[in-house]
Parts: sequence; structure tokens; C-alpha cells
Amino acid sequence: MKKLLLIATTVCMAACQPTSKNTGLTLSNLDKTYTPQENFYQYATGGWQKNNPLKPEYSRFGSFDVLANNNEKRINELFSEMTKQQNTPGSVEQKIADLYKMGLDSVRLNKEGAAPIKAAVEEILSINDRAAFSEKIAQMHMGCANPFFSMGVSADMKNSSLNVMYASQSGLTLGDRDYYLDPANANILDAYKIYLEKIFRLTGIAEEEISKAVESVMAIETKLAETTWSNVQLRNTAARYNPMSREEFEKKYPAVDWATYYKLMGIGEFDHIIVMTPSALEGATKVLTEAPVEQIRYYLAEQYINAAASYLSDDFINASFDFYGRVMSGAQQQQPRWKRAMRIPNSTLGEAVGKMYVEKYFPEEDKVRMVELVRNLQKSLSQHIANLDWMTDATKAKAQEKLAAFRIKVGYPDTWKDYKGLEIDPEKSYWENIMAANRWYTADNIKDLGTEVNKDEWHMTPQTVNAYYNPGTNEICFPAAILQPPFYNPEADDAVNYGAIGVVIGHEMTHGFDDQGRNFDKDGNMNNWWSDVDAEAFMKKAEVLVDQFNRLEVLPAKDGKPALMANGKLCLGENIADQGGLNVAYTAFHNTLAEGQADPMTDGFSFDQRFYLAYATLWGQNIRDEEIARLTKLDVHSLGKWRVNASLRNLQPFYDAFNIKEGDAMFMPESERVIIW
Repeated sequence: MKKLLLIATTVCMAACQPTSKNTGLTLSNLDKTYTPQENFYQYATGGWQKNNPLKPEYSRFGSFDVLANNNEKRINELFSEMTKQQNTPGSVEQKIADLYKMGLDSVRLNKEGAAPIKAAVEEILSINDRAAFSEKIAQMHMGCANPFFSMGVSADMKNSSLNVMYASQSGLTLGDRDYYLDPANANILDAYKIYLEKIFRLTGIAEEEISKAVESVMAIETKLAETTWSNVQLRNTAARYNPMSREEFEKKYPAVDWATYYKLMGIGEFDHIIVMTPSALEGATKVLTEAPVEQIRYYLAEQYINAAASYLSDDFINASFDFYGRVMSGAQQQQPRWKRAMRIPNSTLGEAVGKMYVEKYFPEEDKVRMVELVRNLQKSLSQHIANLDWMTDATKAKAQEKLAAFRIKVGYPDTWKDYKGLEIDPEKSYWENIMAANRWYTADNIKDLGTEVNKDEWHMTPQTVNAYYNPGTNEICFPAAILQPPFYNPEADDAVNYGAIGVVIGHEMTHGFDDQGRNFDKDGNMNNWWSDVDAEAFMKKAEVLVDQFNRLEVLPAKDGKPALMANGKLCLGENIADQGGLNVAYTAFHNTLAEGQADPMTDGFSFDQRFYLAYATLWGQNIRDEEIARLTKLDVHSLGKWRVNASLRNLQPFYDAFNIKEGDAMFMPESERVIIW
């Protein structure tokens, strides 16, 4: 269990094929059967879509995946070299190599079958005393899954320098409550039941018990879903901050033997705990208290088996893929075993891998240039704040203070994580080693309880193609792996770099002022630094953006089902950040231009046109309908098409760049547009 990053937001970015040396644009990405006025996304990325058809193993393949694949090949080369050398026992090389080899060893995994989980499942199913569930839940929380609820340590949202205990909802295998409660998802539930039958059967559950086991899981999870918060509700930061004393917490949620739980989890003394989803924990308490013991046993067994399935024999792996891959996401075949095996040590020993990665692939001059770009974007956002027509001067001053206080992290951490206590033993099964690693991470998190927050800690590894803003530390972070074409290209002109990495930087900065980030001050504390009139003006503008995205049809009506619409409230923070990133990067780019500087019209495009084309390039993708439906329900990011078309329709400089006029499909009346930052 890695340290909980409570509400950090990411850009969830993308990448593409090699770029033109002159401008950084790849002209073959364009689809000139469309015009920018008709459908800018298709015009800018249609060629990319045609040249990168979906392969069977992908439910979505975007320009991001091209760069991610290149990174995976690099990392796999590092790992393959380690498997050929004699590694010192206990070294990170030994841990990486052995974990990687175990994931590749299909012969051993298929021979072992269900053996690695057999005893643990039998122990769960032998529980007859309700009181024994507390011990089993703690053991699972330590090593594999979070049935009923989750607990972890993170910075106090109102005292960002102190690490405290949090408790939150958990325990739904399908992740989202609506899968269980919305009749429109009946096909998903039917497939889920088939998956449950398969994994219970593979584990060795008696045939006559399987139907009862499946019914038990469905009964427990449906009950939990009834009090689980929706993804939109979880965006309400203030509602998720419910501090209470330890005594009050234990009295309010008495179904768990907390003394036993704390002991097994390694949780020491603490005065208070923050409950993030009170009604969900009340619901879990009721289920633990009232549900038949037999139902709870089967539910816990399923939570354990499901967590282990990807690390067992091909029968388990195929069952998991058939449901999560085919049904939920629309993928047609699994990705190669080397990719699946490589991702485990890459995440488990992430910073150790990151250190190797940056030594080989990340030149120091890229870090220097990136810091310079960040400073330029800070200056630009400062200009935007100063020029806002809807914010009062007093609140503007506090916004400027927060902006100036941003902590900037680029490339890689100054201090690397020490994995000394994490043991990987090739004599044990793959699953046993995964469990050991999970227990190490959980203990590593719990040990921070009551300590001062380490604000130098990174929450992404350097080899991650992404970026994030963390409101609790008021930091923006750009790992080394994102600083590659088309995000950042040292050979590209400024128009392209500002349209790509510049927008990424501006996006993350704007997260500090989106519907969630704005609730935190310059020190990372949840603190209302807004006047009532400013907050009201912000929400009024935000609602316009919500309504714009709510009107987007992401899937047409089909087979008697109504059209699927985007969820503007769920994606509000990312949509605010996309628009803010575009505005701020555009200003920053124009700040670099000398007065009267000639526009060379390189490759037939002006400065501003190349800026917007570079932005659209990041979001080129092909995606299956199943994945569109899944992401619309779960993902706080809008789909790539709408991150381009819907965001750009608010921006007058975009209209000017491509001569978009009333009557064009990309045109939106000025009275319907909104600019927040």
C-alpha cells in the first residue's frame, strides 16, 4: 500500500511519433479531409489515428501509449541485462531481476496453479466467529486488498506539516457504485458473476458451493455500494474532511476489534483520525455486524483471490483478462508477458528503477530548460490572475502568494527511496513476494503516522510519462519521462514546445486553482482564502463549463440504450486545468516573442496555429466503445477528443488562428463561452 496521495491531480498526458526537426510538428498526423473549422481534433490528429489502428491488446491507444511503449522497451532492456549478471543478494538489482524472472516464468506459475493462495483462502472460509474477521481484514489490508474500508497515513488537510491517519471507503471489486445500482449496467454484472464463478472454481471451491459464493459476494458488494460515495461526491473536499478522536471513531464504527486491527497493522498511538466518507464506513459497519457470517467469508475470499489472480497461473490470468480486459474495456487479447512482468518491478521498486533510468536517458540540460519554462509559466499565470475581471484585489493578492510559493519538482528526486527492508525471495511463489512487497509498503506508510510530512518526497517515479499537482504540498511535479517529444523537443520551435509541454506546465499550475485545489492555501492547508463574492463568481463560471461538457454525447444511442453523455462535474477540475493550461501557455509563448517579430509560417502554419496543433497532437488516440463507457464513469479526465474541441471552443485566440466564424461547427457564440483563469 503506497502512501495515500489524497487529492493530487494529474494531467494523464500523451505522446506521439518522432517529430519534424524544423517545427516539432509531424505533418502526417493531420487529416486534411477535415478542416479546422469543421472538427479541429480530427483535422489535427486524424492522420495519426489512421496510421495507428487499435491493436487487439489495447482498449485505447493514444499518442501517450507510443511514448509509454518506448519507455517500457528501455526499462525492459535494463531488466534483461540484470537477469544475465550475478547480482549481490539483497541488492536492488537482485530484487528487480528475480521479481522480473518470476513474472516471466509461465511454466512455474502454471505448475503451481492455485497452490500459492489455497491455504489462505481455506483459512478465510473456515472462519465461524464474526470476531475473527477483524484479524483477517487487517491481514488483507497489510498485504493484498482493502475489503470494507481502507486506512492509511497522509498529511492532515488542515495541517499540511503533520502526517495523520485517514479512513475511507473501499471494498467494491468493480470500483464504482453505479455498476451495482444502475440497471443500465446489467450486462457488466452478468459478466462479473461469470468471472466470480471462474475464479472460485479455479481456486478449488466445491462445485455445489460456487453459486452460493457468487450470490454472497454480490449481496455484500451491493450493500456496500448503497452507501459508497459517487465519484462526483468524492470531489467535495470539505465533505471528505471529518476529524474525530480515536475514541469517537472506535465508538462510531464498532464492528471491528480496533485493538487487534491496530496491532496487526503496526499502528501505534494516535489522538485523532480523519474519516473521508462517514456514511460509507457506517454502511460497512452495518454489513459487518448484520450480514451472515457465511456471506462475509465468501466476500473476503473473493477479495483475496481477485487481488492474486494476475500473479498466478494462466487460467487465473485469462479469467481476469476476459472480464477486466474484454468486457470492461473492450481489449481483444492480452499484452505480451514481458510487458506484464516488467511492470511489477518497475512499480514495486520504482525509484530504484528511476535512478537507473535518469542516469541513462535524462540529460541535465533538459532539467535546466524545464525549470526555465516553469518560471515563464509562473510569470504568465501571475499576469492572468492580475487581469481577472471577476476576482477582487484582496483575493488576487492571496492567489499570487500561492502561485509564488509553488514547489517545483523536475526530473527526479534529490534523495532516492531506500528499499533495504523489501525482500524478494525466488524460493517463494510470485504471489508471496507480491504480498511481501505490499506489506513493506503498508508498513512504510504507517511508520509516518505522527511525523512531520516529508515535502521532498515524490509521488511519481521519474520513468512515469505524466505530471501532477499536489495541493497538500502546493507542488507541481514533472518526471523525467514526460520531457521527451512531443511534450518537450529541444529541436522544436517555441510555438510547439509551449503548445505541448507549456500547456502541461500550465495545466498543473491551474490545478492549484481548480474546484478542488482552490480550497488549499499557499502552505498546502485546506483554508478558505476566498471572499464570498469571489467564490460565488468562480462557481458561476465553473457551472458554465460543467454544462458545456454535460451536453457532449460521447456515445450515440444504441440497442435501445440512450446516448451516453459526458459528466461535466466529474471532469470539472481537469477541464478547468486544460483551459487554464492553454491560456497561460499561450501568453507565456507570446511573452517570448520580440515586438514586431515576423511570423515565418513554417510548414504553412503560423506561430499560433502550430501552438494549437502541438496541443492537439498530445491527444491523438483510437478508443473502443467499452473503454469510452468505462472512462466516462470512472475517469476525472475528459476524453481526448473533447480535451481538444470542447476546451478550444472557449478561446478567442484559437478562433483567430484558424479563422473560425459563426456557422462553423467549431464556433460557439461568445455569450456561451467561459474563461476562468
